[in-house]
Amino acid sequence: MKVLAIESSAVAASIAVAEDDKLLCEYTTNYKKTHSQTLMPMIEEVTNMINLDLSELDIIAVSKGPGSFTGLRIGVATAKGLAHTLEIPIVGVPTLDALAYNIACTDKIICPLMDARRSQVYTGLYSYKNNIFNTVLPSTVVPVEDIFEEIKKLSREVIFLGDGVAPNIDRIKNNFSDNEYVLAPLNNNIQRASSVAALGILNALKGESESYMNFKPIYLRKSQAEREFERKHNTCI
Repeated sequence: MKVLAIESSAVAASIAVAEDDKLLCEYTTNYKKTHSQTLMPMIEEVTNMINLDLSELDIIAVSKGPGSFTGLRIGVATAKGLAHTLEIPIVGVPTLDALAYNIACTDKIICPLMDARRSQVYTGLYSYKNNIFNTVLPSTVVPVEDIFEEIKKLSREVIFLGDGVAPNIDRIKNNFSDNEYVLAPLNNNIQRASSVAALGILNALKGESESYMNFKPIYLRKSQAEREFERKHNTCI
């Protein structure tokens, strides 16, 4: 099974191509350019680099959220356009699942933290059992102290990763002793399309692909524009 994977849920933009259990190519940038500027040129670069004919693809895997509303929409629109043109299905991969999947076969709890602003984080909890990746707590958006409480209930060392770590590092240090947590290294700390590709293949094999016409991202909460509209509307009543 050959997959093109797209990750655009945060600042990082990432494209990967994988076939079965082999990563063929990955192109990742973590620089403040809009995904509308980067994704299609990155896809073109990747396909040229490995002489990929897009007609060879079996599925498009895409990070489906939560994350940046604009980034997700651009990534999903790109995935839908390719899936429509190639007449192949889409496999959605929860962003936090893929971020946590950057960490392989650890005995620690994995806690991805994405900065959701407004004093909140997008987060979840994950672990490995018998080398199988498991979801302990599905994707959610909460104040960071709430996820700390969930971690403490498990009484296990935790790995933190993601762009929500830096803004909350003082809170982490105040809630956990040095032997209770570790921080992921920089090569595992951002969203990567290779993880989306790997989980995308696994999900496809479980029958979790769908038509581009039915595919929708996961936002977990309303956008700022929607909140502002409701606030103004309610004020006028």
